[in-house]
Amino acid sequence: MADLLKRTDLHQYQEYSVQFIKNHAVSALLLSCGLGKTVTALTAIGDLMYDEFCIHKVLVVCPLRVCYVWQDEIMKWEHLTELTCSIANGTRAERLSALRTDADIYIINRENLPWLVEESGLPFDYDMCVLDELSSFKNWQSKRFRAFMKVRPKLKRVVGMTGTPSSNGLMDLFAEYRCLDMGERLGRFIGRYREVFFAPDRRNGNIIYSYKPLPGAEDEIYRRIGDITISMRSTDFLDMPELVTSEYTVTLDEAEREKYDAMKRDLLLRLPDGEVTAANAASLSGKLSQMANGAVYADDGSVTAVHDRKLDALEDIIESANGSPLLIAYWYKHDLERISERLRKLHIPFARLDKPEDIRRWNSGEYPVMLIHPASAGHGLNLQHGGSTIVWFSIPWSLELYTQTVDRLFRQGQESETVSVIHIVTKGTIDGRIVKALKDKDDTQSALIDAVKAVLA
Repeated sequence: MADLLKRTDLHQYQEYSVQFIKNHAVSALLLSCGLGKTVTALTAIGDLMYDEFCIHKVLVVCPLRVCYVWQDEIMKWEHLTELTCSIANGTRAERLSALRTDADIYIINRENLPWLVEESGLPFDYDMCVLDELSSFKNWQSKRFRAFMKVRPKLKRVVGMTGTPSSNGLMDLFAEYRCLDMGERLGRFIGRYREVFFAPDRRNGNIIYSYKPLPGAEDEIYRRIGDITISMRSTDFLDMPELVTSEYTVTLDEAEREKYDAMKRDLLLRLPDGEVTAANAASLSGKLSQMANGAVYADDGSVTAVHDRKLDALEDIIESANGSPLLIAYWYKHDLERISERLRKLHIPFARLDKPEDIRRWNSGEYPVMLIHPASAGHGLNLQHGGSTIVWFSIPWSLELYTQTVDRLFRQGQESETVSVIHIVTKGTIDGRIVKALKDKDDTQSALIDAVKAVLA
């Protein structure tokens, strides 16, 4: 017991958050990465269950990788040791066995929530639910959202937690807050929410592709959700390093530019071994992004190299790092293959981060370069001990994946005074639009967080 953390080790903002959860049957905690959302929620659960006796069975819905983070957190804190948990993972039989086990907290990954509600055959007798990564429920048409809303009236208490509440703008908040308050604050129907707060933006006749907030809508949305929402940034409460972002710009030559422009203009690129076509705007966006990176998938699935500009830039960055560890983010499989080939040619040891052993070896300094895909690194990874620089070879559209990946290094426990985020940007391509889109989305998200930021007494 001597090695366990004590409740007195909680930060003031964490105790503030614990009391907020206890005082509100419905609550949203917009806590930045590294602020200890899990132990905060567990402490509130322990108080409600064993001190106030107002709950008896809790369901936690979270990303698969994070399921075991909850279990590990219970084992780290002295005041949580009386809590028991059961993780419903694996085969159907294994999940059923876990859900039938006597425990205080049942943890299930978000992909299995529809199964739990609609197929497991077990009674939904939980009186409290924690949605860890509330942003996972931003799509009101998704199976997990629909499944959760079927059982939402049975729950006495709901807590939503995320660091990225509106990664794609204010429209995300409708489904997220409907999960919490069943539509009390932002309405029960998406059509009404759009009508009250938004106006059509991009459209083609009767087909509307996007919406923009009406004047004053943003402030009104924040006002409506403010009573059940608190937000905190890690930089406000922790001794965090400085976050420095930069761009390493590369330029295409005339022939390379001509190929890129042809694809953009004609939705077709003729190559010696075949063709690359884009069926629609979304497909074109992907093809242009690939070409900006230096290679593109042809219609037959083969990969055609377009240029090595980003690989050359990456080589320069690695050389200038002079042995300091680099986390390199990629998106497409051919990005991974081409980066790997270049690193082997340079005789630089590296690995692809996809197993717990790779995480351990990165954090212990065994690799000067680690390759990471944002979709597999968004939540639950602590990588801050292995380095302080991330290089974006491929830049994703998703603000949530982007932010969560950066926050693997920019978090509590980072020993460096500065975390450097380097974007390799191909000049005059879609890369610039992606960077701008991420910044614009972050402006909206930052406004939300600022609007409901907790002021601690």
